[in-house]
Amino acid sequence: MRLYPIETGNFKLDGGAMFGVVPKSIWKRTNPADNNNMCSWSMRCLLIEDGERLMLVDTGMGDKQTEKFFSYYYLFGDHSLQKSIEALGFSLDDITDVILTHLHFDHCGGAIARMGEKGFRTIFKNATYWSNERHWKWATEPNRRERASFLKENIIPIEESGQLKFINRTGDISENVFPNIDFLFADGHTDSQMLPMLNYKDKKIVFMADLLPSVGHIPLPYVMGYDTRPLITLSEKEKFLTTAADEGYILFLEHDIQQECCTVKHTEKGVRVDETFQLDNIL
Repeated sequence: MRLYPIETGNFKLDGGAMFGVVPKSIWKRTNPADNNNMCSWSMRCLLIEDGERLMLVDTGMGDKQTEKFFSYYYLFGDHSLQKSIEALGFSLDDITDVILTHLHFDHCGGAIARMGEKGFRTIFKNATYWSNERHWKWATEPNRRERASFLKENIIPIEESGQLKFINRTGDISENVFPNIDFLFADGHTDSQMLPMLNYKDKKIVFMADLLPSVGHIPLPYVMGYDTRPLITLSEKEKFLTTAADEGYILFLEHDIQQECCTVKHTEKGVRVDETFQLDNIL
């Protein structure tokens, strides 16, 4: 197995929304905001080469939305999904599997391209797109709180392409079709978010998606205002971080613009960050 971080671009979100009830005087120490109270975030994906499979976890926001839409998120940086994949010597057609942790636009938008004025197509024509049935139903019949994050043009074309398959959820952790990948399911941020847990040599690397957006979110009360069930997130984080500290998990961070990975440890104040590093440091 070989692993490659894939940078797809950066964006900005309101710091208060990203840290919920935690006051700015505290969260600004790890995630400084600009004059508009906006903090910078990455949309870092992960490419997994394992035997004949080339698997991509999440796809970033993409570039097909309107100028007005993008103006809300202050996109910046020179990275894109396609450029990052091609810089590694791969093409879009080489991707065999796309694992979507959930269907919010900043995680799945890059999977679909605009074709003409009204049409859309999948950009990975040879890939199977993986979600799970429970989350798919949640996203295609959205509640009013999340409706603006579940965009039909990002979701329905996957099903229409015939490339969609579901990972079966049995409890909180499920094994599936990938020999070296298990899935942890979490319901606090959105229903049935699925986090790949990679068995890499003698290590376990967990793609954190929105269960843990950044190092700054490690303390338990630091829960995003975007989470639909914050008390469930609190419980899920406590359980996961305790195990991660006990077992020495490596946490791959999708939204932390400064840190790719971290480990955590037990302290008198609870679980806290131990080390931060680039993924290359442990490969």
